[in-house]
Amino acid sequence: MEFVTLNNGVKMPMVGFGVFQIQDADTTEKAVAEALRTGYRLIDTAEAYGNEEAVGKAIRNSGIPREEIFVTTKVFINHMSYEGAKEAFNESLRKLGLDYIDLYLLHQPVGDTFGAWRALEELYKAGKIRAIGVSNFKEDQIANLSIFNDVVPAVNQIELHVFHQKEEQQAYQTSKGIVTESWGAFAEGHNNVFSNPVLVDIAQKHGKTVAQVMLRWQLQRGVVSLSKSANPERVRQNFDIFDFELSEDDMNHIKTLDTKTSVFADHHEASTVELLAGFVFKKF
Repeated sequence: MEFVTLNNGVKMPMVGFGVFQIQDADTTEKAVAEALRTGYRLIDTAEAYGNEEAVGKAIRNSGIPREEIFVTTKVFINHMSYEGAKEAFNESLRKLGLDYIDLYLLHQPVGDTFGAWRALEELYKAGKIRAIGVSNFKEDQIANLSIFNDVVPAVNQIELHVFHQKEEQQAYQTSKGIVTESWGAFAEGHNNVFSNPVLVDIAQKHGKTVAQVMLRWQLQRGVVSLSKSANPERVRQNFDIFDFELSEDDMNHIKTLDTKTSVFADHHEASTVELLAGFVFKKF
């Protein structure tokens, strides 16, 4: 396993296992247990995923010392306020059955993010969270949050994959000591990514899968990656990326795939904000 050191000195694994869209408790627990057996030590969940209890159960039953597992969860927009974030944190901690969280994120740049961030700062200073960060924030939002608060985010988790590579945003975040973490590493299969000729050629050259190539590409860029699967064989395959290296030519060929466009909803369009706000109340 490779690690990155966050801006507060905490070490975070570079390769993680995510549980978005795995809602069945039994399936989630088995998938996380398999991931931990395979060697994953970063597990990423969220309040909004509805599976924190199953994640926590798998962690507690793994037999792995708690300090060796890096647990991330997130506060959703229905709790995006000072009091709401504190309430959400305590509930996540209860569901996970843990004494502390390694990384706690603001899940979306929507709602009272300043109030929620100040709650996270207090929880961080109290030692209940080892590091705090954000998700789906752009550079201006990160600057605004950082300048007018005490703690600079340690991580920004963003959509990042071969079709939306975000080199400029990563460079900005790196300049501010903020680690870039990706979600949607496989672009959710959009644009026929698993049969893309560029990726297939590179995968065949290295005797690897296209998924392994995409994860290795992120690792070599210094991006913390998350993969997800309920299939034990794919869980193991997605972790098996430490025994090969992409060449400079490989990296340059992958760079040509960048469309600089989201394959999901853009979190910074008014329509997306209005859609997300609908989880809390209907105003538009």
